[in-house]
Amino acid sequence: MTALLDLKSSVLRQVQRSQSLRSRREPPTPTPGSPLTHSPDPLPRRISEESAEFFERMNAVLQKQENMLRAAQAECQRGACTVPPPQEHVDQAFIADRISRTELDLLYEEAVYTVVNRVGVHSAEHVKSDEELFTYMLKVFDMGEEEHDIILQKVQEANRASFSLRVSVLKAKSLMAKDANGYSDPYCMLGILVGQSPREVEEKKERKFSFRKRKEKLEKRSSTKEVLPARCIHVTEVKPETLNPVWDEHFVFEIDDAHNDLLHLDIWDHDDDVSVAEACKKLNEVSGLRGMGRYFKQIAKSMRADGSASSGSEDNADDFLGCINIPLNEIPVVGYDTWFKLEPRSSASKVQGECHLMLKLFTNQRDTTLSKKDSNVSIHKKLLSQIVEYEHANVKKEPYNWNGQVGPPGWTVLTHHAVQTDLSPLQQAIIRWQCYSSHHRTQRVCYSLLLRLLRTIDADWDPPAVRGDLERQLSDSFRLYTEHCLCLMKNMRQVFPCTSAAAITRYELMLRGIGYMQNMRAFKTVCPLRNELHLDITTAVKKGATEWYESLIARYKPEDGTLEEQLKKLVQVVDAVVADIQRAQKIYNKLFYSAVKVDFFSISYRQLEKQVADDVNVAMERVCGTLEQESSKLTQTMGETIFELFMSLKILKGFREFLPLKDAKMLALTVFHNWFKSSIHKWLQIIHDRSCDRIRKAVETDQLEPVQEAKHSSSAVEVATCFSQVREIWLQLAWPDSAGAFIFVTRLTDNFCSEAVCYSEMITRKIERNQLGRDNKSFTVQLCIALNNTEHVRVFLGRLPQDLDWQGVERAMEESCGAEGKDQVYKALNGQLFNMDLDLQREAKRLITLLTDKMLPELRRYIQHISLSPDSINNDDAVSPLMKYLQDTMSILTENFVKENLTRALQSMWELLLRMILDAVTENRGVQVEFYNRFQYTVEAALQFFHAKGEGLSLEDMKSGDYKVLDEELRLNKCSSFELIEQYYLEKISHQKTLKHTRFGRISVKCYYDAPEQRLTVEILHAADIIALDANGLSDPFVIVELCPHHLFPMAKSQRTQVKLKTLHPVFDELFYFHVSPEQYRHRFACLTFTVMDYDWLSTNDFAGEAMAPLSDFCWPGRPNASPAGKSVQPVILHLSRSKPSEKPIMRMLEARIGDREAQEFVRRLKEIEKSMEEE
Repeated sequence: MTALLDLKSSVLRQVQRSQSLRSRREPPTPTPGSPLTHSPDPLPRRISEESAEFFERMNAVLQKQENMLRAAQAECQRGACTVPPPQEHVDQAFIADRISRTELDLLYEEAVYTVVNRVGVHSAEHVKSDEELFTYMLKVFDMGEEEHDIILQKVQEANRASFSLRVSVLKAKSLMAKDANGYSDPYCMLGILVGQSPREVEEKKERKFSFRKRKEKLEKRSSTKEVLPARCIHVTEVKPETLNPVWDEHFVFEIDDAHNDLLHLDIWDHDDDVSVAEACKKLNEVSGLRGMGRYFKQIAKSMRADGSASSGSEDNADDFLGCINIPLNEIPVVGYDTWFKLEPRSSASKVQGECHLMLKLFTNQRDTTLSKKDSNVSIHKKLLSQIVEYEHANVKKEPYNWNGQVGPPGWTVLTHHAVQTDLSPLQQAIIRWQCYSSHHRTQRVCYSLLLRLLRTIDADWDPPAVRGDLERQLSDSFRLYTEHCLCLMKNMRQVFPCTSAAAITRYELMLRGIGYMQNMRAFKTVCPLRNELHLDITTAVKKGATEWYESLIARYKPEDGTLEEQLKKLVQVVDAVVADIQRAQKIYNKLFYSAVKVDFFSISYRQLEKQVADDVNVAMERVCGTLEQESSKLTQTMGETIFELFMSLKILKGFREFLPLKDAKMLALTVFHNWFKSSIHKWLQIIHDRSCDRIRKAVETDQLEPVQEAKHSSSAVEVATCFSQVREIWLQLAWPDSAGAFIFVTRLTDNFCSEAVCYSEMITRKIERNQLGRDNKSFTVQLCIALNNTEHVRVFLGRLPQDLDWQGVERAMEESCGAEGKDQVYKALNGQLFNMDLDLQREAKRLITLLTDKMLPELRRYIQHISLSPDSINNDDAVSPLMKYLQDTMSILTENFVKENLTRALQSMWELLLRMILDAVTENRGVQVEFYNRFQYTVEAALQFFHAKGEGLSLEDMKSGDYKVLDEELRLNKCSSFELIEQYYLEKISHQKTLKHTRFGRISVKCYYDAPEQRLTVEILHAADIIALDANGLSDPFVIVELCPHHLFPMAKSQRTQVKLKTLHPVFDELFYFHVSPEQYRHRFACLTFTVMDYDWLSTNDFAGEAMAPLSDFCWPGRPNASPAGKSVQPVILHLSRSKPSEKPIMRMLEARIGDREAQEFVRRLKEIEKSMEEE
């Protein structure tokens, strides 16, 4: 109730204020306190300069958000160069201890041992020269020549490395079919041929070795070694009935001489009888080399024996499908993984197909100190770390962006060591990840390298292969790298600033790496307890935002200095937070969400928004307390600072639109506007005072000359600009409490209206003072400019309801105070604007009336000239003096008026001209038709003149009011009685077509025309919903059907149906015939009239309604009703109407023609119908 009473008192004051504006006719008595009081003396220059500077500062504050956005974009663009990103400071706890000299010497021994025992074919990227490798290793290990010689000699005296060969027989394809069914039953037999002399090698090129020889060749051998030089033979499973077998079997062979030994593989088609394959399979049951030797002898012996039948032995022997011979010294360092083409035993053999093999040489025994006490994984990791440290130290260009690539010597050593120690691809990937991620914590590398290493681990991941120390070490590396990245996230504003494109790129790659890591199978396996990494990231982001804000407070110290200085520093703090939040929303949030699915913006915003709100709330409480102690006095500078702080907070609050809906509801800045309520009241008064000063100065300096191409002067531009800036200030405030905004909106509206009316009065008084000594045309031009100025301001203020959201204020007041509160708001706001508009339009109308009054004598003279012109003068000559005068006047007004004022002036001239012509016509009734034709021509000429081909008044506006009265008067006076009657029926037909549903009912008829007989048949079927005209609530309806107008059908008689008693839905079903000639039905006004009457026994029948049907619908050729099938057409529903004929102008004109018998008869019949309607 208290709020409603306060509202009423405020509304009352505003309405009284508006009424005073409306009743103002004379200049008000100047009062010293009025800010718009006219003063003949110039204002001090200082005041006008202060006002101009004031609005410039306000404009800068309003553009703050846009300027900050541009600054942020420029900030990011400046970082697009190759400036190195800031250092990524890390905790010293993350840095691993450096390796000792003793360990370094042992590691060097391992590297030398690897180089000395190299086997395999080198690839293009590998270094072949031992000297080149030793030279590189001296640099890597910082080793002297003497120390190198000692270690090299030690390695050369040590036992050479023992090698093994891992063979994987995967599959074959396109083998030859040996069986009758078109397939084969292939299996593989493979073994190592011991080293051969160079001569034997040459002979081997001439003949292909096979584990099975023809008997005649086998008999030439004298020993088992000569027959089967293989030290060990393995055989695969038999794959029945296939030409593309898949074995996927793996074998390991011990190698005596990796430089001279050879791998031999046969592929055979298995037969049912005992074969070499069966014998070889038994080797798996033998232990020891002696047993193998016996089996080899037995195999050879069985192959030498003739058997019972030589031919039978051949038939039962396995069929040869091809062989492969691979010298071990041709195997690449990293091994083979390829398809080998099958070879024949001799030139007579026919084979086809390929076999897929994987081959790899590795050491099974190493004679080094480290290999005896440390694992191969640990040794390789130390070796890689040493090489990585050396390589990175020698990178000169963008070392922070190093992709981890090592030189050919380093890559050669690492590759040979990994191969010799039989490290799997997964083990190598894990070692590389551990080394590079550990190295990255002290010396930055490119994050894309680390991401690539993680992907390699994930691609090769095999949980059973990672157990024990390797699993623990991988878990530790993941943990250390994660903590390192979380530390960088916390300090991201310093480490990854937006000003550096390189830093942002690194940050994105780092986040992508972390995001990839938390989804890796390896990470989930070795770090099962860290399944919520996004929570750790969230914590790091929160802590980083808090620490950054605390550093911001320490930098600006907003609690030091005077209250105004404190507010200015607080503005700087809030602006810095806004800039940070803007970076979070524009740049960082996209990186976080795409990489780790963390809403960085929401986390940062909620954290910083809460801290800002706490500090600003405390400061504004001090401001309110201070203002109360100083009697609510607010200085302009303090007001500007408070306004800027409010705008900064509004910008910060505005970022909540990017938050999820659930997070945007309960925020600390939700009601921050309440902290500024008392200050804003005083702030609006400061704005009003500065606006008044600005408007007064604008009027004083106005020369009443058009501004550039416009038709108003400089003061109108200045006033509109001032209003626009004040309006923009309010719009930027965007007061969220619509109910609380009512007082502010009312205050602003009242200020706008009072300033606009006072401006109009001030500019009018200036014109009155300047009219002395000026000619009529010059004064008219200045008067036009003054009207244009007023119109310019009036149009601007006409948008206030939309600009200030009056409807929103009304809705809010209705919710808080009910319908009465809404009504009071509506009256207050609209009353102010309505009264202001009345004042401005009344002033404009008064000036326009002054212009038209000066035209009155000339217009009267030209109208009289037209009226008295003899018939011998054509219309153009009679009207031309009037049109020339109008054209001359129009030129002056068009040149100086804006369109709105020109329209007002033209409308006043048009209305004045119509009234004068109507007076002339009324005074001359009963004259000849030529008189009316001439004035009709005058009206049409004036109509086209004022319309100006669409550039002037609209035809719709001109053809209303007095024009309709005059046009009807002229048109009816020119028509004959028959023409008037025909026009009457045309109007009735047109009206009938517009009827949809009426309360007078409807009638159903069917009409069809027999053209040869010229006979029109009318079937009146039934009627429905007839109005009740009897006391019993019913009617006794019948229908009169006739052809109209009667002068067109003089021989046709009206016909009627039978009376249907006591019903509102009569059914007639009666036929009527009329003779209608083509000359009659071709007229548009020719029609059938259906008049429904209520039969009364004791009095005249009552009129119930009528309907019209044009004959053109039934009789014209081509119509369905005019064809032989016309009887089958659907009935027509005609809606009934009841209109008073006397209301039509035609009736009044016919009634005035007393001497015309046809006119009087027509009027009499219609009056009888109208009389029956009145008696009802």
